[in-house]
Amino acid sequence: MKAFLLVTLAMIAFAANSVIGRVALTQTSIDPALYSVIRLSSGAIMLCIMMVLSTQSSALRQGNWRSALALFVYVVAFSWAYLSLDAGLGALVLFASVQTTMIGWDIVKGQRPNLGEWAGLLLAMGAFAWLVSPGAQAPNGQGVLLMILSGLAWGVYSVWGRKTSDPMAATAGNFWRASLLSLPLVFFGLPNLSSLPLNGVLLACLSGAITSALGYVLWYKALPLISSTQGAIVQLTVPVIAAAGGMLFLAEPLTLRFILSSICILGGVALAILSRQFSKASQ
Repeated sequence: MKAFLLVTLAMIAFAANSVIGRVALTQTSIDPALYSVIRLSSGAIMLCIMMVLSTQSSALRQGNWRSALALFVYVVAFSWAYLSLDAGLGALVLFASVQTTMIGWDIVKGQRPNLGEWAGLLLAMGAFAWLVSPGAQAPNGQGVLLMILSGLAWGVYSVWGRKTSDPMAATAGNFWRASLLSLPLVFFGLPNLSSLPLNGVLLACLSGAITSALGYVLWYKALPLISSTQGAIVQLTVPVIAAAGGMLFLAEPLTLRFILSSICILGGVALAILSRQFSKASQ
């Protein structure tokens, strides 16, 4: 029950990032640059406070600038992408890009995919190509490319963090570094500083301090209670939850093209993950 509760709250938090970002960037006048700075800064402050309160202030020295740069790219590309993508679609593109990056990284490192993994990857990539192909229901191309970049960055960040002994402390260290990297973005938002919307700022803080920082805390607490396969598969729910949130809070349409492509993309990724775990278990 504890694992179920932690996982459920973490997945809701991850999906909420997409919905909150979409609401802030389309329903308020905050710009992506300032949204990114505030999200990273509020997340860093929350995580640092938690580290200090848990008497782990020395842990703030953990993390590194390489991972912080990947985190920075993820957040910035994410913010600009949600100027033009629906919440559910953005989460789907992000998730597919993250998982493809992580699986592709293992292939580059010499791990040979089995037949099930190839079938799953081809199914997911084929469905993704159909989703973004030209047509009346095709998503904005620039937004898709930006979200792919965001997913690549988060995938690389996740791969680099696999061997971290204390992921919470490393996340805190990476967040404060990434918040420093984001400070030059303030210059891009200077024309909007005088009219910075309070609701946009609050949404950015909510995304950074609650659904990002606390969401990651919940996730790291849940990981020891579930298997790696369960952890990978449960993340399939994030685009679905985000799509539901987009329909509920933004009245975003649910098209047949999105439904069918989502089933194929998420099903393909699930097949690849399960095939890999089965192959490892049989060795």
